[in-house]
Amino acid sequence: MYIPELYKNENAEAIRNFLKSNSFGILVNQTEGKLWGTHIPLELETNTQGKEVLFGHVSKENPQWQAFENNSEVLAIFSGPHSYISSSWYDHENVPTWNYIAVHVYGKIKIIEGEEMLFALKKLVDKYESASENPVRIENLSKETMRQTNGFVAFEIEITEIQAVNKLSQNRDDKNHAAIITELKKCPNENAHAIAEEMKKQRKQLPDC
Repeated sequence: MYIPELYKNENAEAIRNFLKSNSFGILVNQTEGKLWGTHIPLELETNTQGKEVLFGHVSKENPQWQAFENNSEVLAIFSGPHSYISSSWYDHENVPTWNYIAVHVYGKIKIIEGEEMLFALKKLVDKYESASENPVRIENLSKETMRQTNGFVAFEIEITEIQAVNKLSQNRDDKNHAAIITELKKCPNENAHAIAEEMKKQRKQLPDC
């Protein structure tokens, strides 16, 4: 994706944390002669060979998986908080804009089965069941229930490139930057509040701030 230099995020640890916290993404490839996207959890994890990959699975009824073998190149898109920025918040005339955080992960996809599939599924379930009062465990499910896994195709994505953008009004001076944060905090939605917090963190990381 196009990212102006000012907005590039090249902090590997921050990107990793973002992917783990915003793992519901869009898997994009070319299927049946057209671009195809599926909204699914795509988990950044270490596979059985000790390599960091994205794990996921799709329904066997979804034709997207049939293209994995012949065209392994895929794009995974992850979105974070975003918010409209009114230029009425500035001390000068300008145009409105939008602040946002996003990551694009490019890679090569392959289907996984057997123990590798169970390993990936356990990682997914354990992550999201960790806060449950009575957490589900893959290893405790009956054979009858586990037969439902026959209805999906599991995969891992070998990461070849990551592009990350944090567009957080880095081009504004301290006065206007602070004004944007103040106005965002007044907005009645969580995305605006989240962007305000990210702007505060980003400005603290800059030299002489």
